[in-house]
Amino acid sequence: MKKLILILSLSLFSVQSFAQNLVELRKELNQIISTKNATVGISLKGIENKDTLSINGNMNMPMMSVFKFHIALAVLNEVDRGKLALNQKIFIKKEDLKEDTWSPIREEFPNGNMDLTLDQLLRYTVSHSDNNGCDILLELIGGTETVQKFINKNGIKDFTIKMNEDQMRTWENLYINTTTPIATTKLLEKFYNGKVLKKTTTKYLYQIMVECSRGTTWMKAGLPAGTELAHRTGISGTNDKNLRVSMNDIGIIKLPNGKHFILSIYLKNITESREDTEKIIADITRATWNYFIKK
Repeated sequence: MKKLILILSLSLFSVQSFAQNLVELRKELNQIISTKNATVGISLKGIENKDTLSINGNMNMPMMSVFKFHIALAVLNEVDRGKLALNQKIFIKKEDLKEDTWSPIREEFPNGNMDLTLDQLLRYTVSHSDNNGCDILLELIGGTETVQKFINKNGIKDFTIKMNEDQMRTWENLYINTTTPIATTKLLEKFYNGKVLKKTTTKYLYQIMVECSRGTTWMKAGLPAGTELAHRTGISGTNDKNLRVSMNDIGIIKLPNGKHFILSIYLKNITESREDTEKIIADITRATWNYFIKK
């Protein structure tokens, strides 16, 4: 009986200790963002231990290129259904490769009129954030409506996608595609646990998110070198008043003990410099990493 009481007491102490650590983490995150000229939304969750915390977690935030994760899920669902194949070739017309937009495809194949496999298109779009590749994928699966229905079908209601990358050249349209930090974390957890795609396509998308070449000074900068991070970034430009609509980074982070946590960071209506905004994301990531390391 004494041994049982001791175990229960230690368990209660452990729960109280972790709860206190979460309070301290919330305080630290609020200190990081409190003086910044931006609205910040954060959601984090330990996949194995289920610790959760959010700040402005249910606030609608512009996604920018974060939506390429959602689009990739919808595309790979078509692969799971046998409607598409990763090795199938897709003809890319010159007019598909629009100017004045981020497009490694166009840089490599300026004249277009060539074939890329679906695998190549997904890698350009997810790993390297190619805007033209994104819109080609959207057209392939029937547009934003297909993505909207698929994400809603997977239980994510706080999600709106109506604009493709080309349409988001218009300033007002940058605010239309939205989701919330909590909805993002929920979807990332479902994806990681194999509840959105089949095992093979889940592993495939996770890996090309690990290979993401964007945002090296954002979330990645807040983690020790070599840490496994499967993530997707998103950023808008600024207007003549130095207002940036959004800068975001969402991802699944692997801890040294083999466990994982999810972190969804969204910033909107930013008047900080780009460098300072990147540092906000890195500092939030570092504080969250330190919390989970202490556990």
